[in-house]
Amino acid sequence: MEILWVLMALVMLGFVLIPYLRRRRGVIEQVPAGHPDAADPADYGFLRQEELDVRLPGPDQDLLDVLDLVQRTQDYRAAAQLLAGTDKEDEQRWQRVQAFAGAASLELQQRPGGVSEAPGGQWLRVWRAEAPKDPGGAAVHAEFLVQQAWRTATPGADEFRIIMEEAREACGQAALLAPGDPVPCIVELSVARGLAYSQPEFEKLWLKILDRAPNHMGAHLAALHYWCEKWHGSRELAMSFAEAAAARAPRGSLLAALPLFAVFEHLPEVNLVRGFYQSEVVTKAIHGALFAVHAARSDDPMQAHVRHLLLFFLVRCERWAEAMNQLIHVDGHVGALPWTLSADPAAEFAVYRALAVAGYEANGGSPATLLR
Repeated sequence: MEILWVLMALVMLGFVLIPYLRRRRGVIEQVPAGHPDAADPADYGFLRQEELDVRLPGPDQDLLDVLDLVQRTQDYRAAAQLLAGTDKEDEQRWQRVQAFAGAASLELQQRPGGVSEAPGGQWLRVWRAEAPKDPGGAAVHAEFLVQQAWRTATPGADEFRIIMEEAREACGQAALLAPGDPVPCIVELSVARGLAYSQPEFEKLWLKILDRAPNHMGAHLAALHYWCEKWHGSRELAMSFAEAAAARAPRGSLLAALPLFAVFEHLPEVNLVRGFYQSEVVTKAIHGALFAVHAARSDDPMQAHVRHLLLFFLVRCERWAEAMNQLIHVDGHVGALPWTLSADPAAEFAVYRALAVAGYEANGGSPATLLR
């Protein structure tokens, strides 16, 4: 009987994996017009895979222009000016701090420096040296240390803990330079996860954030990671946190989408139950996220994060028309979950986009019928 089950499993895997592997290896077969495999995302005006921007979840041209200038000239002043002009309570400030820190971290990874070469990200070190009282530079430096710890060290190892302790101190310094700014405390949420803060320690930090920015979506996402860690929480605790935040969210807030992120954090690595994505918990979380993006203002900088995750779930649920609606809003930028968990975010996004287009056309959709 056990052998029979194994054979059946192999047959089912064959049905799933063979077409997928053919697509990934670039095998092209002759298919009739109108067949789902003949669907072409370019027919809908979507960008080619190589044109997708992996740096940001959505458009922020001012940030991209400044990033290009800073990295080209190694002069930090444009970055300092941009952050100084960004409202400290705006979600965009947190995203921009992350982007500058990530750029410096990647530069250092690509150019660690040597006897005759300066290390990458030198502009951030100069920024901190020349403007030690600049709250923007202090926040970027704290986030840079957090990203360095997660990128270059093994969680739990001595090196990881040393960098995280340095980041914790940097968060404190940044907070002193910017009273009322939630960003240093939000950065410290990653430190709390890395150093395994006790629950009282975490709650003290979380109360500071709620006092400064109670509806900050980025802060809630960072806090959710803490509750999802094995040594602190479970699926039940994470869902409880997410559902409580969604329940108290004011109209127009994207916090109604938080349960969908909690579901994603606890997806099984191998899901053999086909109906999982049609389950009540997933359906309810999707509906909450759809409500959130419809109610939020169109320029909310966190809306792209929600739409990217919605695209992932809607494709898995085979809700093709709704998936296409998300693509209209996010195509072009792929710097968000779940794509950033892949070694090639653009390729991962392109697979789901192709599935959405194919499913849409297989059910009678076309470029002419897609509402924009």
